[in-house]
Amino acid sequence: MSDASTWREVLADTTATLGDEREARYLCEHAAGLDAASFAAALHESVTQRMAMHLQTMLRRRLSGEPLQYVMGRWAFRHLDLLVDPRVLIPRSETEVVAQVAIDAVRAAGPGCVAADLGTGSGAIGLSIAFELPPGAATVWLTDISADALDVARANLAGIGRAGAGVRVARGDWYAALPASLRGALHVVVANPPYIAVGDPDVDDAVARHEPHAALFAGADGLGALRAIVIGAREWLRPGGTLVVEIGHRQADAVREMCAAAGLRDVEVRRDLAGCDRVVTARA
Repeated sequence: MSDASTWREVLADTTATLGDEREARYLCEHAAGLDAASFAAALHESVTQRMAMHLQTMLRRRLSGEPLQYVMGRWAFRHLDLLVDPRVLIPRSETEVVAQVAIDAVRAAGPGCVAADLGTGSGAIGLSIAFELPPGAATVWLTDISADALDVARANLAGIGRAGAGVRVARGDWYAALPASLRGALHVVVANPPYIAVGDPDVDDAVARHEPHAALFAGADGLGALRAIVIGAREWLRPGGTLVVEIGHRQADAVREMCAAAGLRDVEVRRDLAGCDRVVTARA
């Protein structure tokens, strides 16, 4: 890269190096500190030495196999721009569908709704509820057993400003993180728990190497965390309250049976944008 390199030239070089124009543009935009529209208007501008060094550092990390989202340290989820790093899972598009189902459930519950996002990770689902609904529409609890994950969630909570006034953060294992006063009082419980079986050969190598295993794997059958959440829902939800959980695309029948065995009713399975079974909802 010469001293007179423009972003147009650097983008072309980065695309050739990565073999992926979309990723190259993301990295260049991030190094430039510009959004997509502003970057397009700045393609003729010269790249500063500081920006070039930042880009080269990110490029080396990406070429080593580190996920793009961790390299950038941020990723978009619905209307949020979230801090993400190896302490938390990378937010995925299928979880945006889970968030929408939860938002609809909170909206339907009406004023005074109390919701819990169990195993919140980056805070993606719970913070989307707080951000997308009117101020004061709900109290949203973000819980996680990982102190590191909650540090990320707190940083993202700060990032949504006043919209986060009704958000509370607590550390603990699923429902154990919540105050006892909420037992039988929650209107909505939502979770994207670990649901991959240990040793599953279909797990992408980059996922297994870089993302937190505690947030990915749940026992020999991948259902351990889902069992705990479903069984606890009957006790923690108020009558008529709604459970929303993300599942693996082959787990719908098993989770449907869990809900029935736990005494939950109106069990439904919903699909993600790819047409895969992804969300189970049920009522107390």
